[in-house]
Amino acid sequence: MKVFAIDTSNFTLGIALIEGSQIIGEYVTNLKKNHSVRVMPAIETLLKDCETAPGEIGKIVAAKGPGSYTGVRIGVTIAKTLAWTLKVPLSGVSSLEALAANGRYFNGLISPLFDARRGQVYTGLYQFGESGIETVHEDTNILSSEWAAKLKEFGKPVLFVGQDICLHKEAISEQLGDLAVFSPPQAYIPRPSELAFIGRDKSDEDIHHFVPNYVRLAEAEAKWLEQQGSSQGKK
Repeated sequence: MKVFAIDTSNFTLGIALIEGSQIIGEYVTNLKKNHSVRVMPAIETLLKDCETAPGEIGKIVAAKGPGSYTGVRIGVTIAKTLAWTLKVPLSGVSSLEALAANGRYFNGLISPLFDARRGQVYTGLYQFGESGIETVHEDTNILSSEWAAKLKEFGKPVLFVGQDICLHKEAISEQLGDLAVFSPPQAYIPRPSELAFIGRDKSDEDIHHFVPNYVRLAEAEAKWLEQQGSSQGKK
């Protein structure tokens, strides 16, 4: 079965096509450009180069967030549309889990992270076991200093993965010291082929009810809910 994966949840735009244990094709860029303009031509080019017709795809996998609100929506919407149109199953994978896969050869815990501004990060905690990647702590939105303090309680080496680690390296190092290990640039960005392999074995989603996982509300939504709460309180 051929599995097609798409990730537009951050600056990285990644699409991949796998079959069995083989990566047939993979397209990755890490540019501050509009994914909505570039992703469909990229998909068309990849399938053409891989000599694969859309009807040959047996499953769609999407990175479901967290990340850029707009970016996550683009990838999830395209994935849902493709799955519905082609009448094939759809699976969603945490964008952080896909990034954590870059640390598969690290003997310890893996903390992928994306910057969430104001000293905060989107992150989670993973490790590799006999069955593959395992979740140790669910994805969360937290101050990097608080996260590092939580990780210190494990008393184990932690590999931090992601191109935003430079923004939080000082706060993390202050808490963890030598237990903090920072990935090299080659492991900064997620591989869509890893996303495809992880998602291939995930449970199928209900296409019509599948939604992104933002981990936290968008600022505009949070303010709207706050205003609604204030209005209710005045009544």
